[in-house]
Amino acid sequence: MTDYTAMELMICVAARLLEDGATVGVGTGAPCAAAMLAQRTHAPQLYIAFQAGGLAPRLPSMPISVGDSRTAWQALSATSMSDVLESCQRGMMDYTFLGGAQIDAYGNLNSTVIGPYARPRVRFPGSGGANDFASFCWRIMVMMQHDRRRFVEQLDFLTTPGYLTGPGAREHAGLPAGTGPYKVITDLAVLGYDADTLRMQVESLHPGVTLQQVQEHTGFELSPVDRTEATTPPRAEELRLLRQEVDPYGYVIGR
Repeated sequence: MTDYTAMELMICVAARLLEDGATVGVGTGAPCAAAMLAQRTHAPQLYIAFQAGGLAPRLPSMPISVGDSRTAWQALSATSMSDVLESCQRGMMDYTFLGGAQIDAYGNLNSTVIGPYARPRVRFPGSGGANDFASFCWRIMVMMQHDRRRFVEQLDFLTTPGYLTGPGAREHAGLPAGTGPYKVITDLAVLGYDADTLRMQVESLHPGVTLQQVQEHTGFELSPVDRTEATTPPRAEELRLLRQEVDPYGYVIGR
C-alpha cells in the first residue's frame, strides 16, 4: 500500500524532468502543479510561461485558469498571448506540457472530438494554445491517464501535432527541426520515443506495474525496448510541498 495517489506520482515525476533555468509553457492543473513543485525543489529558476501572458511568475498558490491573476504574481512580465506564442516561434521555450482526449504512437493529440467531426459523440474545447506550443516548443511533454480509449492507433481528430506520420514529417509540414514529443507521463509509466522510428516506447515503469500491463492498456503496439527503469516513488519532501504549498486545497491532487 502506498501513501500517495497516482496523480501525485505523475506530478512528482513530471517535476523532476524540468531542470533549473529551463523555460516551460504550462496550462492549469497537473502541469502547473509539476512546474510549481519543480520551482520549490531543484529548479528555483525555472521560467514558467502561461498562454494568456504571465511570464516567470512565483506562483503563490494554484491558479484556476491561464488568465488567473496569480499567473502574473511577481512575474517578470504580464504580457499577451501573442507575445508568449511569438516567444515559442522564436525558439525560446524549452518545454511545454499538454494533454488531450487521445494520443497516438507518434505523440499526436486529439482534444477536439470523439467520433465524426460533423456529428461527434463528444465535443471537447479544442486546441487553445496547444497546437502553437506543440508546433514550436522544443520538447513536448504530455500527462494523461493510461487506457486504450486514450492511447489509440488512429485519432478521431488531429488537433495537435506530435511526430505526425513519423521521421521527417514535422519538417515536411514546415515545423522547426529538432522539436517534437519528448515524454508521456501516465499513471502506469513514463514513455519516450524511439530515436529511429519516433514511435512511443516505455522508459520507466511505476511501482507494481509490469510492461505487459502497460501494453494491455495501450491501443497500439509500443516500440520494443532493451530494458526499462523503475520509477522512483514520490519522496516525503516532494509530497509535503505538493500537499501543503502547491495544492493545499486539493484542486489537482484531490486530497
